[in-house]
Amino acid sequence: MAKLTKKMKEALSKYDATQQYSLEAASKLVKEITNAKFDASVDIDIRLGVDPRKADQMVRGVVALPHGTGKDVRVLVLCTPDKEQEAKDAGADHVGLDDYITKIEGGWTDIDVIITMPNVMAKVGRLGKVLGPRGLMPNPKSGTVTLDVAKAVKDVKAGKIDFKVDKFGIIHTSVGKASFSPEKILDNANEVIQTISKLKPASAKGTYFKSITLSSTMSPGIAIDKTSIQGI
Repeated sequence: MAKLTKKMKEALSKYDATQQYSLEAASKLVKEITNAKFDASVDIDIRLGVDPRKADQMVRGVVALPHGTGKDVRVLVLCTPDKEQEAKDAGADHVGLDDYITKIEGGWTDIDVIITMPNVMAKVGRLGKVLGPRGLMPNPKSGTVTLDVAKAVKDVKAGKIDFKVDKFGIIHTSVGKASFSPEKILDNANEVIQTISKLKPASAKGTYFKSITLSSTMSPGIAIDKTSIQGI
């Protein structure tokens, strides 16, 4: 077993792993128990009472975080020539089509989000084997396949993220950085939870929110008391 450092011992002394905390308290606590030398991501894990193997219980969606993600999102726009300047003006980091498709086929995936257009999806579709496992494949449901590429770029840069329940029934997504104020972490986390609440499948029976945990890149998970969250 790895030896606990002084900082880790200090962090662990500030919270009780057997206790559930309100979302507000957890948003403050996650900052106190994060001692990374870099600006760690703050993540939320939500275990849902759904069966992802059933198509009608596949929970996925998009949410615009009120205070953004805190990181510079690298955006590639795969589009026709007439849309290239529009994408560049909106803040896209990379813009093009055939050249980038060739690069991706060669293994290049140094981006965070890919936005494309419906009329070029036939070309982009063949990249599924490379992009799919990395969660980079554009999808109309997440707003990354659209004719309005400028709006899509601006939304992503401003903090719009997409999420999807995994095969274990868990949604894992970032809600900011450890450098954020507790209030910003709280607002972002609550926005994600409320959005997921509205997506409850009609066929899902029993408890929808089974557990909610807040953590940073290098901190233990903080269990959230679901009764502290209004509207779920």
